[in-house]
Amino acid sequence: MRLTPATALLLVTPPLLWAGNAVVGRMVVGLVPPVTLNFLRWAIAFALLVPLAPWVLRPGSPLWPRWRRYSLLGLLGIGCYNALQYLALHTSSAVNVTLVASTMPLWVLLLGHLFYRSPATRFQFVGVLLSIAGVLVVLTGGHWRGLGDWRPVPGDLLMLLAALLWAWYSWLLVPPADEPERLHADWAALLLAQVVFGLGWSALFAAGERVLDHATIHWGWPLAAALAFVAIGPALIAYRCWGLGVQQAGPAIAGVFFNLAPLFAAVLSTVLLGERPQAFHALAFVLIATGIVISSRR
Repeated sequence: MRLTPATALLLVTPPLLWAGNAVVGRMVVGLVPPVTLNFLRWAIAFALLVPLAPWVLRPGSPLWPRWRRYSLLGLLGIGCYNALQYLALHTSSAVNVTLVASTMPLWVLLLGHLFYRSPATRFQFVGVLLSIAGVLVVLTGGHWRGLGDWRPVPGDLLMLLAALLWAWYSWLLVPPADEPERLHADWAALLLAQVVFGLGWSALFAAGERVLDHATIHWGWPLAAALAFVAIGPALIAYRCWGLGVQQAGPAIAGVFFNLAPLFAAVLSTVLLGERPQAFHALAFVLIATGIVISSRR
């Protein structure tokens, strides 16, 4: 496999859109409750996915005998991950959120070693330690001397939980031997199978948020534009581009592009939010990226 300019464009697009998702989530704080934003996002994505793979929802679909598996995937990937991200953005910056999220490849390795009998090399363990150090830099704001008096920002911890749940979700994506290839070979079918159940979880969580928070939605063009972007860009276009890019370049090369999200978030946050990145963000990025490069060595 080799990296062509067209493949590079495919792999650059998803982290740019995922960084935009974090920045837009930060921009709409106060316009819509975070869990409700997640529900609205996936409701729109569901409506767009149905024409692409309508057979998934038919009575004879291979999805329904496997509803337990896809219900869990929908809970983790659709119901929890982005809801936690949007919650995190209420108390943390877009750069912090994307930096913590960029450690997900390392949590995948760690969970695989602990629970899925996936052997880990010494390089991978060193990579995990370096990336954890990068996360600590983000969580402490680079103030190592004041570690004893450190009080974590809730949003950073929520995003750390989201990254761990996504790592578990990633392992669950591995299809069982008896699953029809048709259900997981088509990106639209695979995503729709998860969104069907994830939308139910999202609706349940949004209802709970409504009961507990009583927050209102401020409808208008800013919110409508934000919903259109997060439903079409990060949810559909990014997913499709990432799948094609991984097929063409391989997962090892694609993983390097994944870590462009914090850089894009820093640029977009400066331009759109006026949140300038700090020196500790650069240090955290170097530690996390170095950890992932080292862990990828054979």
